Amino acid sequence: MSVIPSAPFHKRVTPGGWAAVAWGAGIAFTALLRIRVPGQEEPDVFPGFVILRWDGLAMLAVSTLLTLRGGTLLARRPTAALNHLLVASVIASTPLGVTAIPFAQYLAVDVALYAIAAARPRPEARRALLLALGLLVAYVAVRLLAGWSAGTTSTLAVALTALVAWLLGRSEAQAREYAERSRAQAAEQAVTAERLRIAREMHDTVAHSMGIVALQAGAARRVIATQPEAARQALTEIETASRETLAGLRRMLGALRTADPDPDTDPDRDGGGEAEERPGTPPVITGPTAISAEARGLPEMPGLAALDRLAELTGNAGVRVAVRRVGAPCPLPPDIDLSAFRIVQESVTNVVRHSGADSCTVTVDHRLPETLALTVEDRGPVPGHARVSPGPGSGYGLAGMRERVAVLHGEFSAGPSPGGGFRVTARLPLPTGDTPR
Repeated sequence: MSVIPSAPFHKRVTPGGWAAVAWGAGIAFTALLRIRVPGQEEPDVFPGFVILRWDGLAMLAVSTLLTLRGGTLLARRPTAALNHLLVASVIASTPLGVTAIPFAQYLAVDVALYAIAAARPRPEARRALLLALGLLVAYVAVRLLAGWSAGTTSTLAVALTALVAWLLGRSEAQAREYAERSRAQAAEQAVTAERLRIAREMHDTVAHSMGIVALQAGAARRVIATQPEAARQALTEIETASRETLAGLRRMLGALRTADPDPDTDPDRDGGGEAEERPGTPPVITGPTAISAEARGLPEMPGLAALDRLAELTGNAGVRVAVRRVGAPCPLPPDIDLSAFRIVQESVTNVVRHSGADSCTVTVDHRLPETLALTVEDRGPVPGHARVSPGPGSGYGLAGMRERVAVLHGEFSAGPSPGGGFRVTARLPLPTGDTPR
């Protein structure tokens, strides 16, 4: 199984952690403004009297504790966290002797606005912005009503930075929403393409079955008077073929009438990725070990009987395929036989393209008379065995296999194996008894 790369550092730090970092940066910047640094004859801002006393240091400590508390609440209760940060900015500004809340004391608030705008619903994000801007207006208004000087232009600059942080957060949220919608639309298109492909295959199956029916009916008509037993056998073949075709049509149409596939299923393959395929076309191995469709040597409508040929062709592509058959094979309806082969074919293609494994095992289990069980499993990447398509795939191959199984009312699962590698399992129900008329 492939090793998933760790997230970037800025993604591993929580928004609350970044708010604490921003607060510390603001304190450091405030201190630098009030000391003489190399290259200056005097500090940019002379320290006020209060900040050097015990009560000024106490206010700084209280505001820092409020900021840390707000950081811990930011992911769970963003509004309460923002309130903590706003109160902290006011308390920290009081001993500085300033006429407006400085930009440095509002850095943590800007981080919180960005996080809320990026992760929370739009109404909640708007309320957070109004709350942050409202505090700045209220601070200036209180000073003006009290007859004190107010830094109106400084407040406008701080408000502008808060607005920019909020807009950046909303931009990230909209980009994420667009990506999710695009991914859902692409997955839906992949499922639709798979349904069309299944319908085309069913059309071919029906055409083949109707051809058999026509031939047997003509034979029965010619010999019904002279060879009643042969005519009876031909009629039996007609009944069998028509019942199998009718059952397949009912299975497919019943599934296609249902709602869209489960939206909670994740098409991504953990640690491997699925084969990327063009919608509506059979999965073809591409790259330096490609096998062209013409050179495959597979039947036009293959079934499980063609698995050995598929294993031979995959071995030519650099991956050994061991086919295990458990139980006594039984005749399968054409649609189930074809879908079972396609599921195995797609799974083996994924092993060649994305797993990095040098072998895989295909198990066909016929032990239960009412169920056909398929399992395709690899042992994970092997050193020195390169992948044909490095990196994760689109995940649409998994969605296509899931759709095939859903059409047959079966069960499908895919995920990492406990011992490493990847496993695909499909259980297809088999018709029992006579097909209802």
